[in-house]
Amino acid sequence: AVGSPLVMDPNSICRKTKRLAGKQAELCQLEPEIVQEVAKGTKLGVRECQYQFRFRRWNCTSHSKYFGKILQQDIRETAFVYAITAAGVSHAITQACSMGELLQCGCELTRSRAPPSPTAGPGTEGTAWEWGGCGDDVQFGYEKSQQFMDAKSKKGKNDIRALIDLHNNEAGRLAVRSYMRTECKCHGLSGSCTLRTCWQKMPHFREVGDRLLERFNGAFKVMGGNDGKTLIPVGDNIKPPDKQDLIYSADSPDFCSANRKTGSLGTRGRVCNSTAMDTSGCDLLCCGRGHRDETVVLEENCLCRFHWCCVVQCRKCSVRQELSLCV
Repeated sequence: AVGSPLVMDPNSICRKTKRLAGKQAELCQLEPEIVQEVAKGTKLGVRECQYQFRFRRWNCTSHSKYFGKILQQDIRETAFVYAITAAGVSHAITQACSMGELLQCGCELTRSRAPPSPTAGPGTEGTAWEWGGCGDDVQFGYEKSQQFMDAKSKKGKNDIRALIDLHNNEAGRLAVRSYMRTECKCHGLSGSCTLRTCWQKMPHFREVGDRLLERFNGAFKVMGGNDGKTLIPVGDNIKPPDKQDLIYSADSPDFCSANRKTGSLGTRGRVCNSTAMDTSGCDLLCCGRGHRDETVVLEENCLCRFHWCCVVQCRKCSVRQELSLCV
C-alpha cells in the first residue's frame, strides 16, 4: 500500500512521483489540478466505504496501518475499496468539470447525440426536445480515473492480482458511467412546455455506493488461468463475472479480533444493536462474545431560535443514551 493514491493527499502523491508509473507522473507534472480532484475522489470513496460498512465487523477503518494491510490482500473488502475509490475519482473529476473548476473540460458536448426520448411524463406530447443545460461529461472523468488508478505501478504483484485490481477499478467506474440519468426543464409561456431542454447527470454517489455494496454481497471468487492472463470463477456451474461484478481470490478473515497482519481492528468496544438480527446485531457484530449495556450522557443543540437577521441561537441539552457495546 506504500505509494497508493488511496491513502495519500495530492501533495504526497506528486512528491512520490519516482514511485509512480509514467501516466501518474505525467498527470502530476502536467495536470496537478486533476491530481487534486483524484485526492478528493479517493476521500469521497473512503467516506462512502465507511458509510456502507458502518454496521459490519470490518468498518472500513481509515487507520492507515490497518487500511494499508487490507489493500495488500485480495479479499472481497479489497475489491470494494478499489471499486468505490475508482468510482469516487471518476465522480469527483466529472463534477469538477461541470462546476467549471477545470480548464481541460466543461459540460458534456451533446450536439452529436440523438434527441432525448419524449416519454418523460404526461402533458409532453408535441413538445420540442433538445439537448442543453450543463450535462456531466462523465467520459472525461472516466478516462482520467482510468489513467491514474489503472497505472502500471503494481510492484510486487503477480499478473493475476493486477488483473483483479483492474477489473474492480473498472466495475467502480461503470457504477457511475452506466447509470447516468436524464434531467429536463420545460420552457414556454404561462408554464407551458413548448420546448424541453434535457441533459445527462451522474447518479448521486450514495446510489453508487449502494450499487457497489450489492456487487460486494454477490462478489465472485476467481483464480488465475494457466496462461496467467485470464480469470476463472471458482466452483461448479458458475457464470463468469461481468464487467460490473466485483471479484476476489482469497477468503476474508472474520475480523472479530484485532490482527495487524490482516488489517483487522476487531469488534471489541463497537456499538451494536441488541435487538437487530442483521450484521449490526450484537450476536453477529460481537462474534458471539456478548455485549454490555452502558449509559452515556451526550450534549446536543436544543431549543434553537432564529433571530432576525440572520442568526440561529441554541442551548445545550444533556441527553442520556443507552448503548450496547461488544465485549
